[in-house]
Amino acid sequence: MFAVGAGLAVALLADISIAATDARITDGHLRLGVGAGDHAAIIWPLLCGLAKAKYYLYTAEFLDGAEAERIGLVSQAVAPDELMAKALAVATNLANAPQYALRWTKRSLNHWVRSAAPIFEASLALEMLNLFDEDVIEGATAIKEKRPARFPSAQSGS
Repeated sequence: MFAVGAGLAVALLADISIAATDARITDGHLRLGVGAGDHAAIIWPLLCGLAKAKYYLYTAEFLDGAEAERIGLVSQAVAPDELMAKALAVATNLANAPQYALRWTKRSLNHWVRSAAPIFEASLALEMLNLFDEDVIEGATAIKEKRPARFPSAQSGS
């Protein structure tokens, strides 16, 4: 089971994220030659701290669900055969919780994310600019050809 791209964004932006211990997670922006903008610039540092966010966003390395839980990227990791039961148990618990208290707690906690809006705006703009350069063509070609990328910007000493 993989979580990358938009699927990863949805998972990490969830109020509570439960992953299988063997899930494979990565933010592959840099592998493609694109700056890690949009959700990654906000949510990774908030969830797992700036040092781990920089490491995984700069390297685009995969991590499994157990490591994602250890560093705080996901709320919990469980054995793959327990995943749906755990997710449904948490959902049931939340559905039976005092709804106003739950909503107000969520609203208050989400101020952390809202306070990062300038980070999101800047990172998204830079990511869009990046989509028009030759590194993206090379990154996409390398992924398609299953070979290491040779990014032009890394060759020219930029």
